[in-house]
Amino acid sequence: MRNFHVPGRSAVYAAEACVATSSPQASLAALDVLRTGGNAADAAIAASAVLCITEPQMTAIGGDCFALIGTPDGEVTGLNGSGRSSMHADDAWLKSSGLEEIAADNVHAITVPGAVDGWAALLQRFGSRPLGDMLQPAIALAREGHPVGPRTAHDWAGLADFIGLDEGGRMHYLPDGKAPAAGQLVKQPALADTLEIIAAEGRTGFYTGTVAEDIVATLQAKGSLITMEDLAATKASWVTPISTVYQGREILEIPPNGTGLTALVALNILSRFDLAQYAPESVERRHLEIEAIRLAWVIRNRHIADQDFSDIPVEELLSDAMTDKLAAQIAMDRVIPEPEDVVPLPGSDTVYLSIVDKDRMAVSFINSIYHGFGSGVVTPKTGITMQNRGAGFSAVPGHPNCIGPGKRPLHTIIPAMVRENGSIVQSFGVMGGAYQPMGHVAMMVNRYVYGMDPQQALEFPRAFHEDGQVGLEQGVPQHVADGLTALGHRVHRPEEPYGGGQIIAIDPASNMLCAGSEPRKDGFAVGY
Repeated sequence: MRNFHVPGRSAVYAAEACVATSSPQASLAALDVLRTGGNAADAAIAASAVLCITEPQMTAIGGDCFALIGTPDGEVTGLNGSGRSSMHADDAWLKSSGLEEIAADNVHAITVPGAVDGWAALLQRFGSRPLGDMLQPAIALAREGHPVGPRTAHDWAGLADFIGLDEGGRMHYLPDGKAPAAGQLVKQPALADTLEIIAAEGRTGFYTGTVAEDIVATLQAKGSLITMEDLAATKASWVTPISTVYQGREILEIPPNGTGLTALVALNILSRFDLAQYAPESVERRHLEIEAIRLAWVIRNRHIADQDFSDIPVEELLSDAMTDKLAAQIAMDRVIPEPEDVVPLPGSDTVYLSIVDKDRMAVSFINSIYHGFGSGVVTPKTGITMQNRGAGFSAVPGHPNCIGPGKRPLHTIIPAMVRENGSIVQSFGVMGGAYQPMGHVAMMVNRYVYGMDPQQALEFPRAFHEDGQVGLEQGVPQHVADGLTALGHRVHRPEEPYGGGQIIAIDPASNMLCAGSEPRKDGFAVGY
């Protein structure tokens, strides 16, 4: 039960349908679709398109998407709407380029956008309304303007110098030469025109014709390999989710090239420990989660890649034998010095939204351009921000995730879902770049070990291990920080909070929906 003496939000309960997003306009657009007879797939695309307008620093039609779709019979289907590198990014090019890494600000970090094709594919298979109709709320907001939310304004201001380096960025995202303030009305007429073309012509309106020509001309002028043929060939993939069982529930994730495997490995490790004996905010709980994700991170870096090009031993990495070996490395009185040395080899950033409709179709959906404003490149005529997902590639020949022709990079964005006794009981996700697997782990522990409702689970302070340090949000008590330091963790307090999530749970007994929305963002959960 929530402590009503303490600031916070109540979880949202709804009997018919529910939506949770990080933007009020997106939540309302999705709710309108649901209340007028659309289903969860329709509402997801309407909300995602609106988020491309209201949170342009986080997502855009120049990015990628992933989704898990749970149908009322309990089946879960995955959609991989991530784009690929150019077909010209071959071994000879890589060798001649001299690249030792694909830096986030390198033009070759810009991969072909997969989101629009993913939207079209989702609607074709699961939707009940045409893409053009679902784009109308976003078109209206782009054309008529929308007030910028406080968190979005904060992020935008911090990225103003970066987006200002690009001609298109200055033109479309720095009105009056500066980032807009909270509450300022912002219009995006070029992007409205582009969305109108997609609404009229479908996915071909983005991947061919004048829109594609503007993308290719903009990128090739900067040295990109991407061609009109690369855009035209873009096609989303239907994939089978991967899963593990934690606390008696099946946790489902997108398979590689997504990093959901990282979360599943960490949850497997934690299943070997009795977390319930420790307080939700304790040194022991934090230490175990951090060590589990550190070990899982080694798996991520070694193995996650495009499965069309690499044979990734998912079953072996999630096996009891591997889990036992990993869990045995954790000690309660000290940190693991070098996880890379103890993980055995096998044998051979972003917006997230969740929607559940009246028929209990659940859509866990995520759309992203990776870093803030992605690559920082915005097409001058069409107003499209291009992602920099190619920074997820390795440039080491022979590595499973090395950049190659028509290849998908390692992706941080991962929608998730929970199934219990054959029924979907939760649709959830946590945005925030590399934090996402850790966020999934924390949400599952909060929900199923400590019994928190969706809103409580999201509001709970967060910790994240990255670059050799453990970041603790300000809400984590100092005694926990001191205890982790004593174990050998290098602790610091990050300037920004970690990630943002949305959760909708379905009570298997009553069929009631219960939703939570990220307090670190501008949006909310709403239902009827």
